[in-house]
Amino acid sequence: MENIVWHNHRVTKSERRKLNNHGSCVVWFTGLPSSGKSTIASEVEHQLYARGIRTYLLDGDNVRHGLNSNLGFSPEDREENIRRIGEVAKLFVDGGMITFVAFISPYKKDRERARHILEDGEFIEVYVKCPVGICEQRDPKGQYQKARKGEIKEFTGVSAPYEEPTDPEIILETDKLAVEESVKKIMDHLVKRKII
Repeated sequence: MENIVWHNHRVTKSERRKLNNHGSCVVWFTGLPSSGKSTIASEVEHQLYARGIRTYLLDGDNVRHGLNSNLGFSPEDREENIRRIGEVAKLFVDGGMITFVAFISPYKKDRERARHILEDGEFIEVYVKCPVGICEQRDPKGQYQKARKGEIKEFTGVSAPYEEPTDPEIILETDKLAVEESVKKIMDHLVKRKII
């Protein structure tokens, strides 16, 4: 961009990681509404916090209250929603934190863009896989029912598409796994990757 120059900080990402005594990355949860993304992300964050690990959870609904409050649910707005959150997540990784992103993020190209703005190994895609019928049964807000009545437009899984990940680092079949089992899979992966 013209007249804008990137400013390098005196404290680097590797120095922040060293201070924290753990790595930093984005754990990107994607899946249908009510598949369990926020529930699992919140529990993993809670367990890491209890170990003294610096984390932050970026939740789709919460971010739409502030940073992305001007965006709707058209394909273009969904793309911008994910672009912004990818950039914010990158800043948290640079800050030395394990960052959880719990967004439907229905389009593969948007998730790939978020992956490619990070360094190799810093993006862990978690596909929270659950049949739409089970998600609808779990739905605490009644959004699937509203979408089927036409009261909510552009609702993923009903009137808007969801593109499944083709090669995620982790798949959690939440119709078969308990929350604790899903959390363990993520924790094990973070240990294996030497992030924690």
